[in-house]
Amino acid sequence: MHKILLAAAALSVPALAQAAEPGDIAAARIGYFSLVNLEMGGLAAMAQGKAPYDAERARALAGDLKLLSEYLHDDLLMPGTSNAELAGKTRALPAIWEQTEDYRAKGMAFREAVAALQGVAGEGQEALAPAVGKVGATCKACHDSYRAKDF
Repeated sequence: MHKILLAAAALSVPALAQAAEPGDIAAARIGYFSLVNLEMGGLAAMAQGKAPYDAERARALAGDLKLLSEYLHDDLLMPGTSNAELAGKTRALPAIWEQTEDYRAKGMAFREAVAALQGVAGEGQEALAPAVGKVGATCKACHDSYRAKDF
Protein backbone atom coordinates (compact mmCIF):
# COMPACT_ATOMS: atom_id res chain seq x y z
CA MET A 1 0.00 0.00 0.00
CA HIS A 2 2.80 2.41 0.89
CA LYS A 3 4.46 1.91 -2.49
CA ILE A 4 1.18 2.70 -4.27
CA LEU A 5 0.78 5.94 -2.31
CA LEU A 6 4.36 6.94 -3.03
CA ALA A 7 4.01 6.21 -6.73
CA ALA A 8 0.76 8.18 -6.94
CA ALA A 9 2.36 11.12 -5.16
CA ALA A 10 5.38 11.04 -7.47
CA LEU A 11 3.19 11.01 -10.56
CA SER A 12 1.03 13.91 -9.41
CA VAL A 13 3.85 16.30 -8.48
CA PRO A 14 5.06 17.14 -12.02
CA ALA A 15 1.50 18.06 -13.00
CA LEU A 16 1.26 20.35 -9.98
CA ALA A 17 4.60 21.95 -10.76
CA GLN A 18 3.48 22.69 -14.31
CA ALA A 19 0.23 24.23 -13.07
CA ALA A 20 2.34 26.37 -10.73
CA GLU A 21 -0.55 27.58 -8.62
CA PRO A 22 0.92 28.57 -5.25
CA GLY A 23 -1.89 26.91 -3.26
CA ASP A 24 -1.46 23.67 -5.20
CA ILE A 25 2.29 23.68 -4.66
CA ALA A 26 1.87 24.27 -0.92
CA ALA A 27 -0.72 21.47 -0.75
CA ALA A 28 1.64 19.09 -2.55
CA ARG A 29 4.44 20.01 -0.14
CA ILE A 30 2.14 19.37 2.82
CA GLY A 31 1.21 16.03 1.24
CA TYR A 32 4.86 15.09 0.84
CA PHE A 33 5.63 15.85 4.47
CA SER A 34 2.46 14.03 5.54
CA LEU A 35 3.81 10.89 3.88
CA VAL A 36 7.15 11.38 5.66
CA ASN A 37 5.26 11.73 8.94
CA LEU A 38 3.20 8.60 8.26
CA GLU A 39 6.28 6.44 7.73
CA MET A 40 8.18 8.02 10.61
CA GLY A 41 5.21 7.63 12.95
CA GLY A 42 5.17 3.86 12.58
CA LEU A 43 8.90 3.65 13.15
CA ALA A 44 8.76 5.96 16.17
CA ALA A 45 5.98 3.92 17.75
CA MET A 46 8.10 0.77 17.50
CA ALA A 47 11.24 2.57 18.67
CA GLN A 48 9.44 3.93 21.74
CA GLY A 49 7.76 0.61 22.57
CA LYS A 50 4.30 2.03 21.87
CA ALA A 51 3.82 -0.59 19.15
CA PRO A 52 5.29 -4.07 19.04
CA TYR A 53 8.55 -4.27 17.14
CA ASP A 54 8.08 -6.02 13.80
CA ALA A 55 11.28 -6.39 11.77
CA GLU A 56 9.49 -6.79 8.44
CA ARG A 57 7.29 -3.75 9.00
CA ALA A 58 10.24 -1.70 10.27
CA ARG A 59 12.21 -2.54 7.12
CA ALA A 60 9.22 -1.63 4.93
CA LEU A 61 8.61 1.69 6.69
CA ALA A 62 12.31 2.54 6.58
CA GLY A 63 12.43 1.67 2.89
CA ASP A 64 9.49 3.94 2.16
CA LEU A 65 11.06 6.72 4.22
CA LYS A 66 14.34 6.26 2.33
CA LEU A 67 12.49 6.60 -0.97
CA LEU A 68 10.84 9.78 0.26
CA SER A 69 14.15 11.17 1.52
CA GLU A 70 15.64 10.77 -1.95
CA TYR A 71 12.91 12.82 -3.58
CA LEU A 72 14.33 16.26 -4.34
CA HIS A 73 11.32 18.38 -3.60
CA ASP A 74 12.60 21.60 -5.19
CA ASP A 75 9.42 21.68 -7.32
CA LEU A 76 7.53 22.10 -4.06
CA LEU A 77 9.54 25.16 -3.02
CA MET A 78 8.09 27.62 -5.46
CA PRO A 79 8.57 31.21 -4.28
CA GLY A 80 5.33 32.71 -3.05
CA THR A 81 4.29 29.56 -1.17
CA SER A 82 5.36 30.46 2.37
CA ASN A 83 3.04 31.28 5.24
CA ALA A 84 3.68 34.99 4.50
CA GLU A 85 1.83 34.65 1.18
CA LEU A 86 -0.49 31.76 2.04
CA ALA A 87 -1.47 32.52 5.61
CA GLY A 88 -3.54 29.76 7.14
CA LYS A 89 -2.58 27.25 4.43
CA THR A 90 1.05 26.42 5.16
CA ARG A 91 3.52 26.63 8.00
CA ALA A 92 6.54 27.02 5.70
CA LEU A 93 8.45 30.08 6.84
CA PRO A 94 9.94 32.57 4.34
CA ALA A 95 13.35 31.67 5.81
CA ILE A 96 13.37 28.61 3.51
CA TRP A 97 13.83 30.92 0.53
CA GLU A 98 16.15 33.28 2.41
CA GLN A 99 18.48 30.52 3.67
CA THR A 100 18.24 27.96 0.90
CA GLU A 101 21.70 26.47 1.43
CA ASP A 102 21.03 25.81 5.12
CA TYR A 103 17.60 24.36 4.29
CA ARG A 104 19.21 21.99 1.77
CA ALA A 105 21.97 21.05 4.24
CA LYS A 106 19.33 20.11 6.78
CA GLY A 107 17.63 18.05 4.07
CA MET A 108 20.89 16.21 3.38
CA ALA A 109 21.31 15.49 7.09
CA PHE A 110 17.80 14.00 7.04
CA ARG A 111 18.66 11.89 3.99
CA GLU A 112 21.84 10.59 5.63
CA ALA A 113 20.08 9.76 8.90
CA VAL A 114 17.33 7.91 7.01
CA ALA A 115 19.94 5.88 5.09
CA ALA A 116 21.51 4.85 8.41
CA LEU A 117 18.06 4.02 9.80
CA GLN A 118 17.28 1.82 6.83
CA GLY A 119 20.47 -0.11 7.50
CA VAL A 120 19.39 -1.11 11.00
CA ALA A 121 15.59 -1.09 10.88
CA GLY A 122 15.30 -4.87 10.79
CA GLU A 123 17.88 -5.54 13.49
CA GLY A 124 15.69 -5.15 16.57
CA GLN A 125 14.17 -2.42 18.68
CA GLU A 126 17.51 -1.73 20.37
CA ALA A 127 19.08 -0.84 17.02
CA LEU A 128 15.99 0.94 15.73
CA ALA A 129 15.48 3.36 18.61
CA PRO A 130 18.70 5.41 18.36
CA ALA A 131 18.48 5.54 14.56
CA VAL A 132 14.90 6.83 14.74
CA GLY A 133 16.07 9.37 17.32
CA LYS A 134 18.71 10.66 14.90
CA VAL A 135 16.15 11.03 12.11
CA GLY A 136 13.80 12.78 14.50
CA ALA A 137 16.57 15.20 15.47
CA THR A 138 17.05 16.16 11.82
CA CYS A 139 13.31 16.76 11.49
CA LYS A 140 13.33 18.95 14.60
CA ALA A 141 16.32 20.97 13.35
CA CYS A 142 14.46 21.85 10.18
CA HIS A 143 11.16 22.51 11.98
CA ASP A 144 12.89 24.81 14.45
CA SER A 145 14.22 26.98 11.62
CA TYR A 146 11.72 26.65 8.81
CA ARG A 147 8.28 25.70 10.09
CA ALA A 148 5.89 27.95 11.98
CA LYS A 149 4.32 26.43 15.07
CA ASP A 150 0.81 27.38 13.93
CA PHE A 151 -0.99 28.09 10.69
